[in-house]
Amino acid sequence: MDDMGGLLLSLLGVAFIIGSLAVLAFNKSQRDVVLERLRFRRRRSSGSKTPPRSLSPEKKTLDNIAPTNWKDVFPPSRRFTLGEIESNLPSILNKPLKSLAASPAQSRTACVPLTTSYLENGAHLFTPTEFSIAEIRALGDFPDYATLSGVPLPQPYREFDINKALPRPYRPLRWAYHQTMSYKKMEVDWWLELENTYVKRIKQRQDLFAKHGNRVLDCLPGAELACKELMEMCLQFLVARYPQYFRLDKEKMIFYNGILNTESNLKTCPALQVILNHVPEDFAIMLRDPESGFYYFRAGVICSSLGWDLGTKMGMQLQEIHQPIPDYKEKMQFSMDRYFAKKPTDKPIQRGSWGLEVDEPLYMPSGDPHEKHRDVQHADLDVSRCNLRVDWQTLRRLPLSGAVVFNFKALFTPVEHFRDEPYVPALLVKILKEGKKSLMEYKNTWHTEHVVIPAMEEYAKEQVDKGIVPKDWEPHTLDDSPWFPGWEEKWHREQGF
Repeated sequence: MDDMGGLLLSLLGVAFIIGSLAVLAFNKSQRDVVLERLRFRRRRSSGSKTPPRSLSPEKKTLDNIAPTNWKDVFPPSRRFTLGEIESNLPSILNKPLKSLAASPAQSRTACVPLTTSYLENGAHLFTPTEFSIAEIRALGDFPDYATLSGVPLPQPYREFDINKALPRPYRPLRWAYHQTMSYKKMEVDWWLELENTYVKRIKQRQDLFAKHGNRVLDCLPGAELACKELMEMCLQFLVARYPQYFRLDKEKMIFYNGILNTESNLKTCPALQVILNHVPEDFAIMLRDPESGFYYFRAGVICSSLGWDLGTKMGMQLQEIHQPIPDYKEKMQFSMDRYFAKKPTDKPIQRGSWGLEVDEPLYMPSGDPHEKHRDVQHADLDVSRCNLRVDWQTLRRLPLSGAVVFNFKALFTPVEHFRDEPYVPALLVKILKEGKKSLMEYKNTWHTEHVVIPAMEEYAKEQVDKGIVPKDWEPHTLDDSPWFPGWEEKWHREQGF
């Protein structure tokens, strides 16, 4: 199973379609140009949110519409923010703020090469978001990323207790399963989410890196700036969100972690290892090649992959990552490449993907012994060992490097917890029993179904008998998906705060 390709594909497909339809619906001239380019005759736009991966096979494919490159297509510029941040840029660069905020004529032609470090590049070269290397160097360490990106820092979560904290109960279950992927604007306060498995997960990830090396953490030449930027944004987030646990000394470049009781020297520790040591999330960093405009997987920390690992994807172009997916080139390549080329910095998105697992397999590359569980329905499997695994995902562009970063966090919930969650058992049964065969095979839930389905049917009947769920309720995506009614009360009750 190619989980990275599937996750990226499902996360991006509908987001692109929705945005494109909105633009084309209100801009007649642009609509005419695009329709002519795609050789379509004008017709009424569909209101469907069906993800492209679920297009019916009998529908016509889009042949030969992908351009040879996207060299002349760039994301929205962010250099105007240089006139908004408080810094010493004018004195360092000997230029007034007004001139700094203007786009230089060469910013779209003098591009930073894909494979060369920003530390080795000339000061006159520019990133895709129109910042020069000289300006980035002048900004120094930990600049005002909230202003640079247009995404504010989170609100402090002062009542948070790491020893009691549970992840929010994401239940991204949908019916009809093929209709929508439920994309939403990213919730700024929850970009990085900590909970009571934090110490265990960090140790687990460090052990994986010690054992597997660059198969779980790697940075190819040219990705140094993006790695540094991502690390600084993560630490800024942790300090702002959880001030009772984290502190940053910018002068000494020391990061203090009050949960682990550690101090990290940011001058000597590589950026991705800093992330590994403090953030229980996976990150894949995609960079733009100025020669073609295509995006390549150039760096990442991936410790919770299923069916693949970072070593099998590193260095690949977006379309190469998705190559195993049927009809990708014919139906999706153009849309995906265009979405990446144009994605703005200030509009990050989020969604959830789910599966059912025996126990809690975090890192399971192809050939891992735990994969054997998926081939057999063990007669002695107890429902207590069955868990819903949710990979809560976000996608955002970094402001300075212009890198596109995909991150996800694996969260495990025993399916027995669904007993008092209204509608969830019935909805899960509906999907497992009637979901589209190809999608369910891709999700790989079969090895648990002989245990999970009877348990969910029992829970669903109990909820009807108790009047929690109406007897005539037909399973469908919940109105507040990925949440169930009463989730906040349950979540706070279980945490005690």
